[in-house]
Amino acid sequence: MPEVLIADDSEFMRNLLREILEEDHQIIDEVENGVEAVEAYKENNPDLVMMDIVMPIRDGIEATDEIKSTDPSANVIMCTSVGQEEKMKEAVKAGADGYITKPFQKPSVMEAIEDVVPS
Repeated sequence: MPEVLIADDSEFMRNLLREILEEDHQIIDEVENGVEAVEAYKENNPDLVMMDIVMPIRDGIEATDEIKSTDPSANVIMCTSVGQEEKMKEAVKAGADGYITKPFQKPSVMEAIEDVVPS
């Protein structure tokens, strides 16, 4: 069962992702900002990070860049809002492997994960 780290400053979005993922994935940690995401990644080495782009302290783009610079094989899927195309381009440059757009439904989340983390 793939291990997943959820990084989002919105408790609602963390809960939604957990509900979508917990049947087929093990949620190993949930964090609220990019600093915590990097620390949790280093501690837990998950199979996948579901990373929000806009977070306090350090955003998801900076956190993805730091995670990828220490572990190029890390799998990161960005969670974006409609209208964040420019930020998504930055996220891809930082090493994001895929993305989902909020509000998301289970099929789109699972499809994005299958593209990044083959079962």
